[in-house]
Amino acid sequence: MVAALGPLVAAEATAEAPGTGADAGDLEQAVWVKLFERLDRAGPPGDPARWVRAVVRAEARRARRRTARERPLAEGVSYGSGPVAQGESAEGAALRAETCREVRSAVARTPGDCPRLLSAMLSPQDSTYREIAGELNISQGSLGPIRSRCLACLRRMLTAEVAAPEHGGKER
Repeated sequence: MVAALGPLVAAEATAEAPGTGADAGDLEQAVWVKLFERLDRAGPPGDPARWVRAVVRAEARRARRRTARERPLAEGVSYGSGPVAQGESAEGAALRAETCREVRSAVARTPGDCPRLLSAMLSPQDSTYREIAGELNISQGSLGPIRSRCLACLRRMLTAEVAAPEHGGKER
């Protein structure tokens, strides 16, 4: 069956590929996967040539929709938590953004005035102690000790949520 349908699959995929934004080889591969999945479930199609044409067209439509939705990750563009670093992968940017979301979520759950203080300290404006103290209406001298208590509380919260592996890679 593979030998008989091979030229047809290749020709159909090559004909449909230019308008999809996908490679003809990718379309071919998708058709073969669909065929082998069908063989496992329902056996060979009644009219294999017609089935191949229909599947190639369906895969081409799917590829066109995917190409219209997806955009490449551009360097230097902000994706949630700041600009993408030079050479940073999309996965690295996503992990960094997730970490920032987790930290911000934990900051919001800290007790007392800690959320306001920690949010001011994590602000991208990079305010000075004097500006933060004025914003929060507390003395500049007490900002350091309060910050230490808030960071200790945040550290305990995050340590409890994320089980740190013990020496040797075992989780507690």
